[in-house]
Amino acid sequence: MRRSDLVAVIVLCALTNLRAQSARFPVDKYGAKADGRANDTAAINQAIEAAQAAGGGTVVFPAGTYLACGIHLQSHVALFIDHAATIVADAPATTPCEAPEPNEWDKYQDFGHSHWHNSLMWGDGLDDVAIYGTGTIYGKALNRSASAKSPAGTGNKAIALKNSRNVTIRDITIRHGGHFAILATGVDNFTVDNVKMDTNRDGIDVDACRNVRLSNLTVNSPFDDGICLKSSYGLGVARATENVTIANCQVSGYDEGTYLDGTYKRTVKYGGAQDRGPTGRIKFGTESSGGFRNITITNSVFDYCRGLAIESVDGGPIEDVTIDNISMRDVANAPIFIRRGNRARTPGAPPPGVVRRINISNVVASGVNGAQGILISGIPGYPIEDLRLSAIRIHYAGGGTSRDAALVPEEKEKDYPDPDMFGRMPAYALFVRHVVGLDVRDADFSFDAPELRPAVELQDVVRVDLDHIRAQRPGTKTRALLTPVRLDRVRKAVY
Repeated sequence: MRRSDLVAVIVLCALTNLRAQSARFPVDKYGAKADGRANDTAAINQAIEAAQAAGGGTVVFPAGTYLACGIHLQSHVALFIDHAATIVADAPATTPCEAPEPNEWDKYQDFGHSHWHNSLMWGDGLDDVAIYGTGTIYGKALNRSASAKSPAGTGNKAIALKNSRNVTIRDITIRHGGHFAILATGVDNFTVDNVKMDTNRDGIDVDACRNVRLSNLTVNSPFDDGICLKSSYGLGVARATENVTIANCQVSGYDEGTYLDGTYKRTVKYGGAQDRGPTGRIKFGTESSGGFRNITITNSVFDYCRGLAIESVDGGPIEDVTIDNISMRDVANAPIFIRRGNRARTPGAPPPGVVRRINISNVVASGVNGAQGILISGIPGYPIEDLRLSAIRIHYAGGGTSRDAALVPEEKEKDYPDPDMFGRMPAYALFVRHVVGLDVRDADFSFDAPELRPAVELQDVVRVDLDHIRAQRPGTKTRALLTPVRLDRVRKAVY
C-alpha cells in the first residue's frame, strides 16, 4: 500500500471513530452524579437535548444510581441503561415529577390512562425512540393510583409514550413501576422485547396502538394486569388497537419484588368479602372504545394469577383473534373469560361492540379456582359470534354444591367486567350464554374436591358444535364424553 493510501485509511478510520463517539452522549459528561443523592433530572435532559440537536444519538447511563423524574424522551434518541445502572424515581421532595397535563377526555377512562407527563420518563409526538440495556428503572416513589388531587410532584408511571412511532424497548428491568410500568397510547410500530417487570400495578398497557410486537416479557404484577391491551378515548378519538403479536411471555402474581429476588412468595392476602387472589394476567379491555382487531397470542405462561380475559364493554369491536399454546397454573378465577357488555363509557353511548371470530387452542391449566370455569357471556340481543375452542385441558379445584348448580347469574350488562362479577357459576367447567356460532372440540375437564355442578351449561346459544368433550362426572372420579351438559334455549346444536 502506498503511503498516501495508508494515511487516507488512517484518517478515514479516525473520522469514523470520532463520529461514532460523537453519537454517544454519556450523562455524566452533562453533570449527572449517579451517587443516589443528587437529582440528576436536569443533567439527563441536557444530554438528551444535545443528542437530539446533533441529529440523534445514544444517551448513555454508565453504572451508578441516578435519581430523576420527568425525563423528556426525544425523536431519534436512544437511552442506553448500562449494567449496574439504575434510574430511580425517589421521593417527590427530592425528585419531583411533572404535573399531569390537561386532557378534556379524561372523564371517559381512569385518570392514569389520560395523562402522560406525570411519569419518570415520557414522550409525546416522537419518532425513532429506543430504551435499552441491561440496567434497571426503579419507580420507588411512583403512585399506583395518582389523580388530579395527588400531591405536587407525584408521578404514577415509569415510561409513558403518546402519539409516537417506531419505538423499541428492550432488555431492561422495571421495578415498582406505579400505575403503569409502561403506558403506550397511540404508539405505532412498537416493539417491546426481553423486558422484566416486577411491579405494584399494571405491567404494560398498549392503548390505541397499531403494529405492536410484545415478546419474551416477564411480568409479575400481583395487584393488577400484567400485559393489557386497551383502546381508550384518551386521545379524543375511538382508535383501535390492532395488528398485535404477543409471544413467549410469562405473567404472574407473586408478592411484589419476589420475582426479581427469586423467592416467588405467595403470602399477600387480597382482601374483600373473599380473597380474590392475584391478578397478573393477559387481558383485552377494560377500556374498549376503539376495540381490538387482528391480535395473536402464542406460547405464553400464566402462573399464580388470573386467566385470559377478552372484554368489549365501551362500544369497540373485538375481531380476528388467535390464541394458541397457553399454559396456566394456580389460576385465581376463570381460565378464559370473554365478555360483550354495555358499560358504554364512550361519547355518544354507542351500542355494544361486536365480538367475533376468536380462535383459542392448545390451552392446558391446573389448580384453577372452583368458582368459575371458562366463562363466555354476551348480553341479551348482543351475542358473541363465531367462537372456537379446541384442544383444551383444564383441571379445577372443584367444590361446587347443589346450591351452586341452581344459581342463575345476573346479566350485569353495564357493570365493570371481570369473571368474579357473577360470583360462583352453575357449571364447573364451561358456562356460555348469548352466543351465535360456538365450536368446542377436544376438551377435557376434571376436578379435585367433590363437585355437584354439571360440567357444561349453555344458555341462549345458536349453532353449537360440541365434539369429543370429556368431563368428569359430578360425584365421581370418572370422565365421560359429553356428560353432563345442561341446555337452555339452545338451537341448532350438534354433539
